[in-house]
Amino acid sequence: MTAITRTSRFARLRTLAVTGLATTGAAAAALTLMPSTAQAAEATQVQSSAVTASAQNNRSAQGKAGYANNLDGWIKQSLEIMRAKGIPGSYEGIKRNIMRESGGNPNAQNNWDINAKNGTPSKGLLQVIAPTFRAYHVPGTSQNITDPVANITAACNYAAHRYGSIDNVNSAY
Repeated sequence: MTAITRTSRFARLRTLAVTGLATTGAAAAALTLMPSTAQAAEATQVQSSAVTASAQNNRSAQGKAGYANNLDGWIKQSLEIMRAKGIPGSYEGIKRNIMRESGGNPNAQNNWDINAKNGTPSKGLLQVIAPTFRAYHVPGTSQNITDPVANITAACNYAAHRYGSIDNVNSAY
């Protein structure tokens, strides 16, 4: 084998190895971090409509003295209810989970996972399915699963029973 052939062969192998690693790494990242094309398109629509949707809908936080009708206000109102009912959780833990689950859109609905395929899509800020919402609903909050305060409070009640607190949830639950 000549020196040129050997050099060219090593260059090809190096290129293939780097390309393979990059492709494998990108594929792994895509599988764990990226939704399908349809989900990505829907997520884009969901995020762009979040501000409009929250402004258009009347929510339980609206009209409550001291609470803004936005994500910050909904979390703070939920925390007050949770403290009164002995449900653990922090502002940071709730917000972290909301941003992962719905991006802050109270009308978010998952139409592609196993729950949706079985006819029970997860809904709202913390992506709760109807049976879980009913089982962990906190009296004094709306019966509407997409009501931000009711959704947060029910999800935190569920997380408290299952994981000790919403603060202990770091992935889909």
